Amino acid sequence: MAHSKATFSKVAAPTKSAAVVDLRWSSFPYLTAVMAMVTVVSIFHVWSRVKVIDLNLQIVGTNGSYKEQQQENKRLKLEVASLKTPARIEALAKGELGMTMPTEQQVVVVK
Repeated sequence: MAHSKATFSKVAAPTKSAAVVDLRWSSFPYLTAVMAMVTVVSIFHVWSRVKVIDLNLQIVGTNGSYKEQQQENKRLKLEVASLKTPARIEALAKGELGMTMPTEQQVVVVK
């Protein structure tokens, strides 16, 4: 084997041109800004979905409380109606307070 010398031509191997490298670095701030915007929009989207779910849970809880209050209101109205009956009031007046129905001489008609 003989030693052969390799001869290289005067054309150099292709290298990355400075223009391509400069173009990549000049677009870096824009890409960074786009990535930051995408991140902010994603965080806002997730936050808004969590807020919607939280508000739905509050609505469900409030509706349950509202229905309970309606039932309590109906129960109290029924109790008031039963306590206002004339028969009950008369029985309490006679029994606990010792009252009697007035006689005709005790009744004064005002005109």
